[in-house]
Amino acid sequence: MVWRYVKAQAWVLLCGGLVGPIFLAVYFATGQSELMKWMFWVGLLITAVDVLAALGLAAYGANAQARTEALEAGGVLALATITGLTETNTRINDRPLVRLQLNIAGPGIAPFAAEDQVIAGVERLPMLTARRLVVLVDPATRKFQIDWNRSGLINGLMPATFSVAEDNRTYDLSGQVEPLMEILQILKANGIGMNSMVDLRDNPVARAQVQAVVRRAAGRRAAAPEPPAAAAQAATSVSTAQRLQELETLRATGAITDQEYTVKRQQIIAEL
Repeated sequence: MVWRYVKAQAWVLLCGGLVGPIFLAVYFATGQSELMKWMFWVGLLITAVDVLAALGLAAYGANAQARTEALEAGGVLALATITGLTETNTRINDRPLVRLQLNIAGPGIAPFAAEDQVIAGVERLPMLTARRLVVLVDPATRKFQIDWNRSGLINGLMPATFSVAEDNRTYDLSGQVEPLMEILQILKANGIGMNSMVDLRDNPVARAQVQAVVRRAAGRRAAAPEPPAAAAQAATSVSTAQRLQELETLRATGAITDQEYTVKRQQIIAEL
């Protein structure tokens, strides 16, 4: 908590909070004259506000971390489908704040609708346009939190390759939502966090479960027939619909102007 406060205080000072300490330093350096007494009181007030702001930020960060840890320990890993995305006309650090309408479903919980407000930074746009997010849900209260790292994995923003020594093969499940969600749930149930590389050799139970999911997903993919012409045409329509939806998201998040939106929409429609 102390280190969190120190970081918060440094951030507050860098954002303009140095004025208070500077006023105090000038007041004492000039001999504490009556003419400069106003600088003492103003500097004292600003410094006090700085300290209170840093304490507030530190407390908020500690509470947020505690909520995340509680959800990791007792929450359910679920899939949230974005059914709506609207502007809030608010920007934070030049990034738009958007409102999401979500349908959340996961093992052991009844599907439910929810809303959340998130900052739509450039790194999050692919996940928002894909309309799929991973969330941690408290099954008792239905309070939830978006997990952006796991969301990036199921949306194909991070590679998902699995090396199985027994098969002498590496399987690529990148972007395959269902098996990846199942694997993420297995890892969470075994207390294994998600990082760039997970080694399951020391956990034979989790290793066997993950391997079964990987082989099953690879088998389904290999057995899937080549799509006929009608299916290919349907895939093209889905692709067009997805492009239009992505364009709507870019406009809603303020990434493009209305004029750019109109021009690009006409181009997509003209390609049909």
